[in-house]
Amino acid sequence: MKLYIAEKPSMAAEIAKCLPGPVSRKDGYITTGDGVITWGYGHILRQAEPDEYDPKYQKWRAEDLPIIPQSWKLLVADSCKKQFEVVKSLIDQATEIIHAGDPDREGQLLIDEVLDYVHNQKPVRRILLNALDEQSIKKAIASLRDNRDFQNLKESALARSRADWLIGMNLSRAYTLAAQQAGHRTTLPVGRVKTPTLALVVRREREIENFKQVKYFTVKADFDQDGTVFTAYWKPQEEQPGLDAEGRLADKTIAKELFSRLQTSNEPATVISCETTEKRELQRLPLSLSTLQVMAGKKFGYDPQGVLDTAQKLYERKLTSYPRSDCEFLPESQQEDTGVIIANLSNLAQNELAGWAAKADTAIVSRAWNDKKITAHHAIIPTVVRCNFAGLSETERNIYFLIAQAYIAQFYPVHVYDQTRAELKYAAEAFIANGRIVKELGWKEIYSADTEEKKEEDSSMLPAMVKGDQPRFVKASAEKKSTKPPGRFTAATLLAAMKEIHKYVKNPDLKKQLKDVAGIGTEATRATIIKELIERGFLREETKRKYLKPTEPAYLLVDILPEEITYPDFTALWEDILHQMADGNASLDTFLLQQARFTASLCSKAKRMSIPLKGDHPCPRCRKGVLQLRNGKHGKFWGCSRYPACRASFDDKNNKPDIPAPTVRQQGQG
Repeated sequence: MKLYIAEKPSMAAEIAKCLPGPVSRKDGYITTGDGVITWGYGHILRQAEPDEYDPKYQKWRAEDLPIIPQSWKLLVADSCKKQFEVVKSLIDQATEIIHAGDPDREGQLLIDEVLDYVHNQKPVRRILLNALDEQSIKKAIASLRDNRDFQNLKESALARSRADWLIGMNLSRAYTLAAQQAGHRTTLPVGRVKTPTLALVVRREREIENFKQVKYFTVKADFDQDGTVFTAYWKPQEEQPGLDAEGRLADKTIAKELFSRLQTSNEPATVISCETTEKRELQRLPLSLSTLQVMAGKKFGYDPQGVLDTAQKLYERKLTSYPRSDCEFLPESQQEDTGVIIANLSNLAQNELAGWAAKADTAIVSRAWNDKKITAHHAIIPTVVRCNFAGLSETERNIYFLIAQAYIAQFYPVHVYDQTRAELKYAAEAFIANGRIVKELGWKEIYSADTEEKKEEDSSMLPAMVKGDQPRFVKASAEKKSTKPPGRFTAATLLAAMKEIHKYVKNPDLKKQLKDVAGIGTEATRATIIKELIERGFLREETKRKYLKPTEPAYLLVDILPEEITYPDFTALWEDILHQMADGNASLDTFLLQQARFTASLCSKAKRMSIPLKGDHPCPRCRKGVLQLRNGKHGKFWGCSRYPACRASFDDKNNKPDIPAPTVRQQGQG
């Protein structure tokens, strides 16, 4: 018997439709003329909790940390016990197994871990479903691969899962206990990705709170060359007085003197140099999930989780390809579908997309088609299934629009323009003028309405000039400006920061190394992490723009944790190692050993750290904890937050600790 194991029931149903013979749905599986299809519900198995390794871990105690499993344990999730028995029984009956998990790191692990759990020895092949339309599924069934080819991908997912357990289980306990000893009645969840993400928002908020506005001046002049007026900006000399640390003109007196001198000078301006370079801007790549989430956030104000949920719906309706993709490239074999997809888009009941598709040239082969850039999945694109655009919800229409727009752009020419840079001398001062002339609008035609593209294309055009020309000075102006504080994160811009994490690392040596890393978290988890931080009360959304602001527990968590876990340096490096592992260039055992050592060192730091006390009654005995009201056998009493290290206790008197006044002798001793 051939057994397909899908990640979820919806995927199993689509596979069944594409297999020959009569289809019959049973309890937990589907039979067809060419095998049986069963499914999980995501992860059927879960990581064991610390107390499931040893009951003593049920109580949180600093002396038990770190908890490092010698042999990792998985347990069947309570909600999946019935389905697990179905899957296990079918594996026992199968002669051949086809792994049909999602085509990513996590999808690989959640079927593999079930096969390992039941000690499967039968041959396993892998189906990679990047889209759920009939043509794509049949093509994938005809292109099965040996599941052993994906061992590295599985180990990468396993490494991620176990590293997250080590960090989460140990550091959450270590720093919660440390905070509670200082009187903070709270639980502090620490996460390998979640914590540095939260810290980005906390640091940004503090930058805004501590921001000091700086006033400065920009000086520019208009010149006339053969009847065409253009603007050039003043360039300060190296020893120019009146500049601030950022090289801006901050001295009002010098700005006025400069403006006056420019206005009254009689000498002509002279072109010192004028260079024109042809620039070619390649087509914007198709979309990964993160790119889609950021674009949808900026254009429509959608939060990342909503974008993922909508992309998932479009995928399940067979209209777009697999959504949890971190890839922006396409397999070369997919070029055979371009004619059908573009024809479908040109017949859409959506004027813009239809108009753009009608002008697309499918003979153009953009850089997006590159087999070397493809792993288990490819960029998110429309499928060959015709879309009933009017039948979609507004959110679905908008997300489909962005996916289709990026796909159509692949069949427009390269954007070509001339970039000109002129340097002028006037009144013994240097001026720089920049301009561009678009020679071929190309793919930017379909993005011309976007604000960012408009800004770029609206840059001034310069007249033809050569070295030695003497344009006529028209007027000067000095504009007073003020620096602005950095903008608060939204869910979309925070997600973009997680993806471009190299911009936020503390160690300058790591910036270059991490520039090519795919950020922290994965395409599938980034939106969930941001959503959890909001739901657990560490971030809150404010105003219509839904700006993210940290709450008091967020400040506490970031302030008491060491930089190793609040800055993204280490997490980004680990993510890089996970990618190397997926490519077969890093070891699971070595990585986990490093994680265990790292976890142990941070647990030790938690035991030694000093945290500001929170409470109205500092403990008079140890002076390191605070007295907290408790209920005992004989009623209320006040005990030290550092119990059992400090066993100080006092009776309750009118809801305050009844602390005896020190005697004269005690005062002398103290």
